[in-house]
Amino acid sequence: MATFEDVRRLGMRLPEVTEGTFYGTAALKVRGKGFCRMWSEREYNRDDVHDSEVLVVFCEPEAKESLLDSYPEVLFSTPHYEGYGAMLIRLGEVDLEDLAEWLEDSYRRRAPAALLRRLDR
Repeated sequence: MATFEDVRRLGMRLPEVTEGTFYGTAALKVRGKGFCRMWSEREYNRDDVHDSEVLVVFCEPEAKESLLDSYPEVLFSTPHYEGYGAMLIRLGEVDLEDLAEWLEDSYRRRAPAALLRRLDR
């Protein structure tokens, strides 16, 4: 079981990450671009999800369906994210190793090339 504190701790290891808000919820950003955020109360109600805290991360659109199929208890999507390179993580079900990997993948989709080179050194 993970919390936003785990998200923050793992995400802050990446170059130039700051904590802030994105769409009005707790988020991590790289050079001002959000790469993950918590779901808002409105989203929980809109999609009738109340079993876990939910984190939004970016992913490669071509890999999304495979990821969702491989981790059905942890990852999901809603109609709002159809056709979009983002997936939802149930923090109550995710292990920290997978969470760290998906956070880095999301970071890589938003960070500038110079920071990615720095990360890969």
